[in-house]
Amino acid sequence: MARKLKTYQTSLGFFDLAIAAPSMKAALEAWGADSNLFHQGAAMQSEDPDVVAATMAAPGVVLKRPVGSSGPFKEQAELPTDLTDDDGSKKARRPKLAGQKPRKQQAKRGNDPAADRKAALAFEKEQKRREREHAKQEAARQKERERRQRAIDKAQAALDAARQNHEKNAADIRAEVEVLEERAQAEEVRWDKEKAKLEASLRRARG
Repeated sequence: MARKLKTYQTSLGFFDLAIAAPSMKAALEAWGADSNLFHQGAAMQSEDPDVVAATMAAPGVVLKRPVGSSGPFKEQAELPTDLTDDDGSKKARRPKLAGQKPRKQQAKRGNDPAADRKAALAFEKEQKRREREHAKQEAARQKERERRQRAIDKAQAALDAARQNHEKNAADIRAEVEVLEERAQAEEVRWDKEKAKLEASLRRARG
C-alpha cells in the first residue's frame, strides 16, 4: 500500500528545498544529503499551505527557492541576488528551520484517500525516473572511466614498448662499444709489437 506523503523542507547551499515524500529518509535521498538534516535541526516537516500545495502538485520533485526568501517553491529557481552586505562581505542567511513558524496559519489537509493514493503513485513515478536518471548518469560515468582506462592502458603499453626498444638499442650499442674497445686494445698491442720491430730495424740500419 502506498504511504501517505508529507512535505519536508530544508536549506542546502544557495537554496531552500522542499519535497513531498513518504518519509524523512526518502526526502534526504531526494535531496542528496549525506547526513541526517532532521536530527541536526536543519530540516523539518512543513505545514505551510503554500509549500504543501506546491510539493503535492509535483510529488517526489525537489522544489527550490533562493535561500532565505519567502517566494514560491519551483522546480527551477534563480540564485539569490542579495548574497553580500554593503561592504561586500558574504552574508550567512541560511534560516534556522527548527521551531520555525510558517508565514501563514497552518492549514490541515483533509483526508482524501484518492488524492493521497494519486500523490503517492506520482512520488513513486518520480522516484523511479530519478533512479533511472541516476543509473543513466552512472553508466555514462562508468563508460567514461572505461574509455579513460583504455587510453591509459594504451599510453602505458606504448611507453613500455618504447622503453624496451630503448633498452635493447642501448644494450646493442654497449655491446658494439665493448667490441670496438677490444679491437682498439688489440690494435694497440699489434702496433706496439710492429713499432718495436721497425725501430729495431731502423737502429740497425743507422749502424
